[in-house]
Amino acid sequence: MKKPMLQKMTAIFLFLCTAVILLPLAVNADMGPKPSVRVRFENMGDELCYATLISQKPSTGPQSVWDGNEEHIYNRNLDLDIWRAFVEYEDADGFYFLQCAWQVNENKEFGWIYYPPGTFKILLYYPETDTFAVSGICKRYAFDTYYTVDMNGTEIGSADYDGELSNDDRLNAYRSYQWKQELESLTVRIVLTILIEMAVALLFGFLEKKALLLLAGVNTLTQIVLNVILNLINYTSGQLAFALAYIALELAVFAMEAVLYTLCMNHFVKKQRTKAFYVLYALIANAVSFGAGILIARIMPGIF
Repeated sequence: MKKPMLQKMTAIFLFLCTAVILLPLAVNADMGPKPSVRVRFENMGDELCYATLISQKPSTGPQSVWDGNEEHIYNRNLDLDIWRAFVEYEDADGFYFLQCAWQVNENKEFGWIYYPPGTFKILLYYPETDTFAVSGICKRYAFDTYYTVDMNGTEIGSADYDGELSNDDRLNAYRSYQWKQELESLTVRIVLTILIEMAVALLFGFLEKKALLLLAGVNTLTQIVLNVILNLINYTSGQLAFALAYIALELAVFAMEAVLYTLCMNHFVKKQRTKAFYVLYALIANAVSFGAGILIARIMPGIF
C-alpha cells in the first residue's frame, strides 16, 4: 500500500473517532457532563422522607441559599411546606440549604447530578414528625461520587434539631464508589475488544498459532493499559476529559501495535508480508473495535 493512501486512511480514522466521541457530548448543554453526588439508603423505612445536601458554601452552579425574597423561592416541584422546613433548619456548622430536595422513602436513593456542592452534609426531613437527621461532613471524592447511608439503628424520633447536637454524625454515611461494577465493566470491555480484533486478524489471514498468540498478547497489553488509564481519567475528571483522552490514547495504541507488528510479525508467520500490510491491519482492527465499542455503549451504557 502506498504511503499517501495509508496516511489518508489514518486521517479518516482519526476524524471519525473524534466525531463519534464528541458529537454525543456536543448536544449536552453547558459544555458537557458535570460532577454528581449519589446517595443510597440502606435499612430505610417507608415513612415519608425528603433528603438534600446542605452545602458549606451558599451557592453552587444555579443553586443558592434563599435570600429572603418571596419572589426568589426556588422549590421546583417540592411542596412549599417541605421547602420552608428545610429553609428554617439551622446547622451548627453553618451549612446551607440550596433549595433542592428529593423524596427518598420510595426509591431509597437520590442524586444531585448538576453542580453538587463539594463539601456537604446529608440532611433528612420527616414531615410527619417534623424531625431531621443529619450526617457528618462529606466531600466529593470523584467525578461521580457515591455515598451510602446505613439507617440501621438511627432513631429518627430523637433527631430533632438541637444546637448542641446538630453536628453529631447521627447518619452513618460512608463512601461507596461502585468499584465492583467498574471492574466488571472494565473486564468486559477488554475481553470484547480483544475478541473483535482477533476476529479481524483471522479475516486478514493470520492463522498460525504463534501469530495469533502474539496478536492476543499485544492486544491484551494495550487494552489493559488503555482501559485502566481511561477509567482513572473518568474517575477523576469525568466523561468529557475521558472522550478527549480516548482520541489520543487510541492513536497511541494504533501506533504501538503497528510498530510491534511490523517488527515482529514476520517472525511468526509463514507468508511474509509488507510493513504496510501490518500497519493496515492495526488500523482496521482498531477502527472496528472502536466502532463496536461505541455501538455497544449505546446499547449497554453500563458496560462502556
